[in-house]
Amino acid sequence: MPICSCEQTINEFETLTRDRDAGRVQQDTLRKILELNADAEYLNHYGLNGRADVESYKSCIPLCVHSDVEPYIQRIADGDTSPLLTGKPVTSLSLSSGTTQGKPKFLPFNDELLETTLQIFQTSYAFRNREYPIGKGKALQFIYGSKQVITKGGILATTATTNLYRRSRYKEGMKDIQSQCCSPDEVVFGPDFHQSLYCHLLCGLIYSDEVHQVFSTFAHSLVHAFQTFEEVWEDLCADIRDGVLSKKVTVPSIREAVTKILKPNPELAESIHRKCIGLSNWYGVIPALWPNAKYVYGIMTGSMEPYLKKLRHYAGHLPLISADYGASEGWIGANINPTLPPEQVTYAVHPQTGYFEFIPLEKPKGQELENSASIHYIESDPVGLTEVKIGKIYEVVITTFGGTSLLCYQLTKQS
Repeated sequence: MPICSCEQTINEFETLTRDRDAGRVQQDTLRKILELNADAEYLNHYGLNGRADVESYKSCIPLCVHSDVEPYIQRIADGDTSPLLTGKPVTSLSLSSGTTQGKPKFLPFNDELLETTLQIFQTSYAFRNREYPIGKGKALQFIYGSKQVITKGGILATTATTNLYRRSRYKEGMKDIQSQCCSPDEVVFGPDFHQSLYCHLLCGLIYSDEVHQVFSTFAHSLVHAFQTFEEVWEDLCADIRDGVLSKKVTVPSIREAVTKILKPNPELAESIHRKCIGLSNWYGVIPALWPNAKYVYGIMTGSMEPYLKKLRHYAGHLPLISADYGASEGWIGANINPTLPPEQVTYAVHPQTGYFEFIPLEKPKGQELENSASIHYIESDPVGLTEVKIGKIYEVVITTFGGTSLLCYQLTKQS
């Protein structure tokens, strides 16, 4: 994305999120969601009957959790093509990571959710690139296209990230805001995780001088990648020195794709070997081997926070930037202040990506100073995006373009 486009994106986002505009944008977003899904059985079961205003929606449609819509999703998976949760047929399902409830769950995925993902990514990239411009370099990305399965009803089911990676619209939309991945698609979509990881590392080293950012969806994937590097670095050096891919890579599609870019390079192999030998317990391995990298990027909050100490060890002086805040159901906010460390990161809600409500949570009297997960908060009626107050704790409710309206996470509004 050119510098002028980044500034335009930032200006548009700041306009959308002003209090006087955000409320109007939220009403427009909900109306669009309800009009697109007016025929949905779920909405009409509660008597909405095509109405698309905020008042009718709130009075008719109850707050729900995933178990409330799960029967509808199961019908979709079993082949029911009638409008159940969405107006248009659902052609693919996303499998959540399972980090919230301890087990994965299926969720509808559609073109509208793809577009909201691009909106969030373009916004956060604009703010990130203003602070850390990366130019036309490459990205060392530890990304993986998970196994795709077909449900009983013929619906494609895979992870949300794979649903993104496999779509040409995603690649097209990300072209201007994402550095080219060092690894070919055959590595990303390879059927063997360990072989793909090995080749991600190898391709990253081949293009080491061109890498401007290091990325994976989750912090634990980054830590695992460099723990693996500690074990296989000498094999990688041998591959680069001789220009011959290790025999441990047996998947034909991966071998063929990587062999095309792997050429004998004794000088690079010697340089990598010398740098690795000179490291103290692998501290700063990322900037040592990828000297032009500007930052390390991925989801680093919540259940990923325990991995930060080890990730900082590998990153050395490079900043860690936490990726955007989302749920499997949809995106909640963009990281628009990338200079903050992950422990202090704040997110700004994008009012066009979904309709947001916030349930105020109050601690019972006598427990105001306690900070325990066992506290049972007192809930109040939901408030709108422009009605939240600084310092208060809320449960977020998001109504998405994918036909779900779910309680997601606790948030505390920052200034």
